[in-house]
Amino acid sequence: LAMDLIWGYTGILSLGHGVFFALGGYGMGMYLMRQIGSDGQYKSHMPDFMVFLNWKEFPWHWALSDSFIAQMLLVVLVPGLLAFVFGFFAFRSRIKGVYFSIITQALTFAAMLLFFRNETGFGGNNGFTDFKRILGIPITQNTRVLLCVLTGLTLIGFFLMARAIVNSKYGRVLQAIRDAETRVMFSGYNPVTYKLAIWTLSAMMCGVAGALYVPQVGIINPGEMSPAASIEIAIWAAVGGRATLIGPIVGAFFVNGAKSWFTVAFPEFWLFFLGALFIAVTLFLPDGLMGLAKRLKGRKE
Repeated sequence: LAMDLIWGYTGILSLGHGVFFALGGYGMGMYLMRQIGSDGQYKSHMPDFMVFLNWKEFPWHWALSDSFIAQMLLVVLVPGLLAFVFGFFAFRSRIKGVYFSIITQALTFAAMLLFFRNETGFGGNNGFTDFKRILGIPITQNTRVLLCVLTGLTLIGFFLMARAIVNSKYGRVLQAIRDAETRVMFSGYNPVTYKLAIWTLSAMMCGVAGALYVPQVGIINPGEMSPAASIEIAIWAAVGGRATLIGPIVGAFFVNGAKSWFTVAFPEFWLFFLGALFIAVTLFLPDGLMGLAKRLKGRKE
């Protein structure tokens, strides 16, 4: 949904949204690591990786990590702040199109390299894992089911919010920017303000998604910031159908279903298949699966 708002409705193709997703995941992961307490391998109040690296105290950015409310605020605010600062300079400089996409990919790649470093205090290559509890509740299969339900409800909430946005006057201006940004400027609107607002909102949505993802899978590491992960998000939107809202959701299920089968049957060819799928959709299904469904429905009628 976040990708559809900026790409499908505003014409901004980001190949770096994985960094916002991962930042939200790390925000949740920091809280979950503090929840482990002294149940870790070294029986210390500090995370095992810090004990292994002989750290004597928590880094400054872990100051609020034992507070669930504070970390949930950071899950939204940190990706939002990064997106705001990045977008402010990029949009003010009128960087757009493929140049903007390349810069966003460089952003997530740089962040991935930074988080790989042990001295940053984010667990290095291994990241955060071995979570024990959340809000004092042990993380069991039942807990994960509850989190999955919460994720579904959050998705519905974001869908309703996104639909309200695109059907509003603000949403119509975004679509006008996508189709003819210069004409929007001549009409008296400032595209930078509109683009920056939706860009920041989409980053915040990704942060929330990352926070919900981590306790369910039980791990977060710099691999979530890889350019391939961000490209996969764009492929979900392309395969499902841009500017439809429901399309990217369908595309996510379709691509991940194919990924589950393909990585088992032909693991070494998955990335080649993913690239071929993106090219095929671009050439033969520019409106994605939702566009195909509409054409088939039109023929029947």
